[in-house]
Amino acid sequence: MRTTRLRNVALAAVAAVVLGSLAACGESSDDGDGVTITVEGWRPGDKQATIDAVKEQAAAFNKEHPDITVKPVEWQWNAQTFPAQLSGGTLPISFRVPFTDTKGLVERKQVADVDAEVRELPYFDQLNPTVLAAAQGTDGKVYGLPSDVYANALHYNRDLFTKAGLDPDKPPTTWEELRAAAKQINERTGATGYAEMTTGNTGGWILTTLTYSLGGRMETQDGDTFTATVDNPQTEQALQLLHDMRWTDRSFSGSTAYDWNSINQAFAAGKVGMYISGSDVYNSLVTTAAIDPESYGLTAVPMGDSADAGALGGGSVNVVSAKATDAEAEAAVAWADFFRVRKYTDESAAVADAKTQTAAEQPVGTPTFPIFDEASYTTYQGWVKDYVNVPLEQMTGYTSRMFDLTLVAEPPAQTQAVYGALDPVVQKVLSDENADIPALLKDADASVQQILDKG
Repeated sequence: MRTTRLRNVALAAVAAVVLGSLAACGESSDDGDGVTITVEGWRPGDKQATIDAVKEQAAAFNKEHPDITVKPVEWQWNAQTFPAQLSGGTLPISFRVPFTDTKGLVERKQVADVDAEVRELPYFDQLNPTVLAAAQGTDGKVYGLPSDVYANALHYNRDLFTKAGLDPDKPPTTWEELRAAAKQINERTGATGYAEMTTGNTGGWILTTLTYSLGGRMETQDGDTFTATVDNPQTEQALQLLHDMRWTDRSFSGSTAYDWNSINQAFAAGKVGMYISGSDVYNSLVTTAAIDPESYGLTAVPMGDSADAGALGGGSVNVVSAKATDAEAEAAVAWADFFRVRKYTDESAAVADAKTQTAAEQPVGTPTFPIFDEASYTTYQGWVKDYVNVPLEQMTGYTSRMFDLTLVAEPPAQTQAVYGALDPVVQKVLSDENADIPALLKDADASVQQILDKG
């Protein structure tokens, strides 16, 4: 009854574990007296307060489920290290994977079929169908529990805006305004006006975000056939914008080799005026990068005039190891529900979670795209309003528009490989003033098509 499939849409879940590695992160047991599973807990580099908060949540779960013992461990998904962890059996039993990785894990039978367990959750019928689809296989079965849904957004440093003579309550709403603001920040403060991720597949991820905002796409699909469309006018326009900010405006004055972690650190340290990442990254900026909340601002990514312009959206799926027993899989789904999702549907769970997070000085109220609907999101915010400790008044550029955004899913086929093929393109444009953008895109398009053809 337990097939090895999965689909990504939220956070805690389970991954393949071999018995020889149980002494490492993948420890689990099911001896008739109960079940013990390891679960994704905190990120490398998280502060002790974050670690303590996760452990407290695990203790509360164990108390609610006396037949289940949850052991949280340090772990974070990384495109470069995940394949080796998966094949080596060093993953925790329950962990999150991006939407972009779920289909492949399902097809390779590397995650468990948890269709029955997820469908038994009391709020299953209320899940946003678009979000749920990210956790479903081609057979229609569910292979994980969605959570942590986001739309990419523009993060900006309010202090640098003020020092540069810009109004921090009026962040840029067009690419022209963003370019001008980046130049002004650099000229008047010496900080990098705008920074771009370029390594570990993040360069392709953010280039795709820019392309979507201008109305372009990286792939088209006709049935089971996928065609690369990387060589398109919108991606060329996006790269030209980056080139001009780097070489004409000189607003890229710092590193041009950022990944997700390093750009967060640079931004939190006040070295970067603006950058694009998931709308929920504020949590990591607080728990790992120690940002000053007063300096933080959040707004929507500027949109072009095209009717096809939209915000790149993604998320995580809580998945379970294909080798999990029925009891372990059931326990993993119960943990994902408890730790990631239930608080959005149950007032007592929402308040209990908010109290725990606030006591541990963890962020409460960070804007995320709802996995249900706008009404449920508003209701949840009402439940936790007395505990919200994030500067929502500094995030209205995003929250006032989030439900009006057209969300565009990430490229459906070979997503991470496609992003990886685009990293060198972004790197070349930012490191070589004479980079031939049309030629780079032509070559990248051919490379991506080869990736898609191999499947």
